[in-house]
Amino acid sequence: MPAVENRPQTSILIIYTGGTVGMAYNKRGELVPMNFEQIRKKMPELRQLNMQVDVTNLGDPIDSSNVTAQDWLRLAALIEEKYAQYDGFVVLHGTDTMAYSAAALSFLLENLGKTVVFTGAQVPVGRIRTDARRNLVTALELAAARHPAGTVRVPEVCLFFNDQLIRGNRAKKVESQQYNAFRSENYPPLAEAGIELEFNDEQIRPLPAAPLTVHQQLEENVTIVHLFPGLTEPMLRAQLEAPGLRGAVLLTYGAGNAPTAPWFLGTLRAATGRGVLLLNVSQCEEGRVMQGRYETSAYLTEMGVIGGADITVEAAIAKLMFVLSLNEKPDQLRHLLAQNLRGEITIN
Repeated sequence: MPAVENRPQTSILIIYTGGTVGMAYNKRGELVPMNFEQIRKKMPELRQLNMQVDVTNLGDPIDSSNVTAQDWLRLAALIEEKYAQYDGFVVLHGTDTMAYSAAALSFLLENLGKTVVFTGAQVPVGRIRTDARRNLVTALELAAARHPAGTVRVPEVCLFFNDQLIRGNRAKKVESQQYNAFRSENYPPLAEAGIELEFNDEQIRPLPAAPLTVHQQLEENVTIVHLFPGLTEPMLRAQLEAPGLRGAVLLTYGAGNAPTAPWFLGTLRAATGRGVLLLNVSQCEEGRVMQGRYETSAYLTEMGVIGGADITVEAAIAKLMFVLSLNEKPDQLRHLLAQNLRGEITIN
């Protein structure tokens, strides 16, 4: 769709997966999906952008609570199919699992040389006080952003919401009732949208030297074990002894601490003995795992639990699914989990 009289210099593909951004109220007052032609009519400002904007979708709109790993693979495959045709991509997605999807795509799209921006809305586009218009228009501008020399400004999978552009594998949803729904954990925003777009260029990953590689496998036999006072041995065993389990994210206390009860350590040791990879992630929203700093985490290091540094839970489970799908030898898998693959962790 040509936007203005001047010939567009940039082409952006919007991929609509579903979510509040594309919902409207029916006659019974229920939120139901719109087709994107209706969104075009409700957002005439899209025509004012000096870029070619095309729209596609993954099929029927998906409520983000129903998103699966297979949807991530479909999205990655679609970006691979359209990669040569477009200068950037905007993914419209429901907010509830957007951080998981953005993290997963960051791992699936290796050597990404174009901008992929996830965005959505807290309020449907048809409402008067919607945030959908600002989020979508700004996401399009970010996807098209270039340095003065013409190179891509943000060659990453990102998430834009309210006024911040966040690295996709650093994002976390923290609010369900306000417009500032997402926060960048343990890492500065890549850009902020005020009157002008202000980029934090020093924090943005450089353009890759190698061509794009799109991965098409994820290991789904993983789980998240959330520690809490009162966790019992049968409940822990039920998770870590699940048939076919290959990996688990352990949500531990503080800087990566966990109980030292013999039954607890024995259950973890038995899991690692079966080849289950355990990734230690802090329950704290800020800070990082410093495994071995205290006695209550030293035992984890001894049995082969991998420290997750300052990774988010969303990025941790996506990274575990991605790394395990590579079918490398166990030592290499452990090495990859401890490495910074896509800017998801800070290694001191």
